[in-house]
Amino acid sequence: MPVTASYRAFILERLLLALPDVRARDMFGGVGIYAGTMFFALIGNDVLYFKVDDHTRPTYESRGMRAFRPFGEGGEVMQYFEVPADVIEDTDALRLWASAAVTVARRAKQRKAKRVG
Repeated sequence: MPVTASYRAFILERLLLALPDVRARDMFGGVGIYAGTMFFALIGNDVLYFKVDDHTRPTYESRGMRAFRPFGEGGEVMQYFEVPADVIEDTDALRLWASAAVTVARRAKQRKAKRVG
């Protein structure tokens, strides 16, 4: 899941225009992206992925975007989907899609907390 320094910088620059308090953290050869405490995106192989759920996944699928598979095509499918290039380039669209991904991350965190508590 290598990520080039230039792609990482480009994505962070774009996301900082769209959302406050965005930060990145190296993880498992890729990059995890947070908005505050919410882990809502990742970069792998110079592709940006946003967290999805049953409510948001159809939007990505309708655009032909693919799920993140950290172990290749035959491996596990994670709840992150590619972000279309035109969305990355359009700050207003990126803000909407990123905000939705943060909301998905928040819902997932709340569900997990209810199961634990």
